[in-house]
Amino acid sequence: MCGIVGYLGNNKASEVILSGLEKLEYRGYDSCGICFFDVAQEAFVTYKDIGRVFHLVNDFNYQYENHLAIGHTRWATHGKPNQLNSHPHFSQNKRFAIVHNGVIENYRELTKKYLPEVHFISETDTEVIVNMIELFVKDMTVEEAIRKTLSLIEGSYALLVIDTHHPECLYAAKNKSPLLIGTGKNGITLASDIMALVGYADQYMPIGDKTFTVCKKDDYGHYIFEIYDIIGLPIHGDFLRMDLILDEIGKAGYSHYMLKEICEQPSVIRNIMEKYLSYDKFTINPEILHLLKSCDRIYILAAGTSMHAGLVGKYLFENIAKIPCEVNIASEFAYNSLLLTKNPVFIFISQSGETADLRACLVKVRELGYKTLTITNVLTSTLAREADYYLEIFAGPEIAVASTKAYVGQIVLLAILSYCLSENKPFDLKLELSKIAVAMEAIIENRDVIHTLVKERIVKRNCFYIGRGLDYYTCLEAALKLKEISYIQTEGFAAGELKHGTIALIEEGVPVIGIISQHAINNSTRANIREVMARGANKIIISLNRVSDPSDEIILMNIEEMLSPILTVVPTQLIAFFAALELGKDIDKPRNLAKSVTVE
Repeated sequence: MCGIVGYLGNNKASEVILSGLEKLEYRGYDSCGICFFDVAQEAFVTYKDIGRVFHLVNDFNYQYENHLAIGHTRWATHGKPNQLNSHPHFSQNKRFAIVHNGVIENYRELTKKYLPEVHFISETDTEVIVNMIELFVKDMTVEEAIRKTLSLIEGSYALLVIDTHHPECLYAAKNKSPLLIGTGKNGITLASDIMALVGYADQYMPIGDKTFTVCKKDDYGHYIFEIYDIIGLPIHGDFLRMDLILDEIGKAGYSHYMLKEICEQPSVIRNIMEKYLSYDKFTINPEILHLLKSCDRIYILAAGTSMHAGLVGKYLFENIAKIPCEVNIASEFAYNSLLLTKNPVFIFISQSGETADLRACLVKVRELGYKTLTITNVLTSTLAREADYYLEIFAGPEIAVASTKAYVGQIVLLAILSYCLSENKPFDLKLELSKIAVAMEAIIENRDVIHTLVKERIVKRNCFYIGRGLDYYTCLEAALKLKEISYIQTEGFAAGELKHGTIALIEEGVPVIGIISQHAINNSTRANIREVMARGANKIIISLNRVSDPSDEIILMNIEEMLSPILTVVPTQLIAFFAALELGKDIDKPRNLAKSVTVE
């Protein structure tokens, strides 16, 4: 959700921070800020306000020479989005500045016990952290004061701290919220996301939970860092090579990241196939296959779009691999006990690998002693590192808040996993995925047809998607996409459930979009569509060619029915994109939403 960037080095620090914050905009935020040390004036300069990073870039002065800075994009959790609640925050006597991602759960208790005399400027829990550091530094070193504060706070945090008495040092700490440290020839960069390190770091390392980091300049003029645990013992980690390049996180000539990522989906399928094909045969880690074959039930835990992919995964596991499967909403499972089978395996699906609700589930499941597998697009993420096993989606960087190619990648990988688990292969998966990639390209190339349909028919404040079986799962994802970027109230329903209440909402001109990909439910879904048309609905039908009718608006190439959600979702993504475009919405950064949901 929130994004943080810190820098200490030879480059102009404010430029590194602003560049990093721009790369983190996709995470979602409502305010932003920066604090840097002006070398000439020997003073700290802070700019912060509600709004986008371009306001921070264009409306303030960065002519000063500076080599130390911290920055932040805030997604409000404590207090309204405004200038006072924006980060960075200072301690009462202005000695320490801080930026913080996460939520401190016991901030009220800490305030009452340690800071009763402090006058707080903001409504945030972050001010408690920085004032506790200032309180403790009276009797100990800065490092000791920070570590003591860390030992007392409960909750999630990734934080960067500047001591104004020592402008050659940058301090960091991490628990639950993501934080990476990157090194390059010109200095040290810390950030909550690898995107912010691109262009400034040659290698990077994920920082572990409950650790404390000191970045400084040594006696030889080199920028170095040291990582310690909560009691001050040194910690060593392994660096990873920075593979991302600036070109991969740009728009490549497209008007929006979302459109670019929709158009990349055929390439995503082919890339996943390449990664998991060996000598023309799909392969998965044998230990993962043995684990899943020997379990008595698979439990999929996920949230939002990933949960919709999980629903498709349930169908694939049960119909291809013949393994019972359940899907649970992560935020519900974390705090509600289920009656589990004797030998389950848990699969966690997350685009970012940092979803806080999922991490709470992972902690709970591991305490119970069950085996875990994470499916994620970010190999270095917390969920990938902490699960027993992981599988990477290989969808590439996804910048738009509304997930498209990562969702498709999740289903493709679930299909490959189910296929590798099956004793009797029901179809040629390599051939079928190749056909889907081609069918996707046909939709994308003719997307102007969908744009025209949207302008003509998506004209109301409400909209419905209906379908049966696998199509129902696509309806859920399609409805989420349309509502989250266009703000049109949209619901996805099992088509047969309309007449059990929801049909009362159908009135003249309301768009109802039907999805039909399976022969067995073709006539039933069409009957439901006729019911809503009789009540004035404005229909759009998305169908595969083999079950199509000449009156259908969007007809797709024939593919394997079991894999149809990979294809049928594409026109719905374009419907959402064009609806938001026509309404003038901020497509890549919809209001109140975040790409990586790092708070519960």
